[in-house]
Amino acid sequence: MARASSVLTRIGVFIAALGLLAGCAQGENADGSVGPTGTAPGVQVRLDYAYYNPESLVIKEQGWLEQELGRGSVEWVLSQGSNKANENLRAKVIDIGSTAGTPALLARANGSPIRTVDVFSQPEWSAIVVTKNSPITGVAQLRGQKVAATQGTDPYFFLLQALAAAGLSKTDVEIVNLQHSDGKTALERGDVAAWAGLDPFMAQTELEAGSRLIYRNLDFNSYGFLNANEDFLAAKPQVAQSVVRAYERARAWIAQNPDGAVQTLATAAKLSPDVARRQLRTRTKLDIDPVPGPAQHTVLARLVPLLVSGGLVRSEQEATSALETLFEPRFATEAKGS
Repeated sequence: MARASSVLTRIGVFIAALGLLAGCAQGENADGSVGPTGTAPGVQVRLDYAYYNPESLVIKEQGWLEQELGRGSVEWVLSQGSNKANENLRAKVIDIGSTAGTPALLARANGSPIRTVDVFSQPEWSAIVVTKNSPITGVAQLRGQKVAATQGTDPYFFLLQALAAAGLSKTDVEIVNLQHSDGKTALERGDVAAWAGLDPFMAQTELEAGSRLIYRNLDFNSYGFLNANEDFLAAKPQVAQSVVRAYERARAWIAQNPDGAVQTLATAAKLSPDVARRQLRTRTKLDIDPVPGPAQHTVLARLVPLLVSGGLVRSEQEATSALETLFEPRFATEAKGS
């Protein structure tokens, strides 16, 4: 009888040990804590990365969020343009995504419950591009021509502003809706007369195909916005704060490691270092205030009439309301002060 009791005791200890291991396998450490010293805690944030967002590439490569939140805590999704980031935010494929400022405003005006939590860059990432031997030297010459652009992105809105500045409207050209990389290909093949380009593809066609930028205007480029779904911010504010802190860390890292940042971009986007360097060093300003505020408001307010006249929002009131409620500055304010 004593022997049977001893066997049962050993079995009980074995079962208890299995239970402890199972708990750890679900992300809980032996001391009951959850964090990077244990195994995967499960996905805590679905986050995008994009070739037009250098900080995102650095954060992904360095693994800072996984170190803080735990292995397997971050699900990374590639955004090929602001339109794709907005689609993924609306569908809740991602919790936080990076877009240009104008597409973020347009998305909120049309019912997407997003808030801008960080400004990651002030880029000159768009211009009007033609081929090396094109006879076109100015925007006015685009009348009646095919122009490639990705609807819902900053280059698309850059094109509309450039046309207006030249006395034209979008009905004076044939806008061919192509994703950014496909627009570059269409230009180089001669399928379109011009392309509203986006870096790094714009820098790539400049350096590798001799394409020319016939119209540039920094004021027509909106800032780089990091946007989050409102329900995610309400449910996981500390995780959102960790993401924004990582963005500030990446901003500092790029400033301290410019060659490393160029290599990170080149590797991620499969670019030559020269192309990555042109995008990052000459057309991307990262030394800016990350807190969304008056500077970004001014840029977007100027675009509201264009969105209304183009039928891209239902009313001026909805566009204005979206602008007044788009920014959520507390996360970047905390990150900047930490």
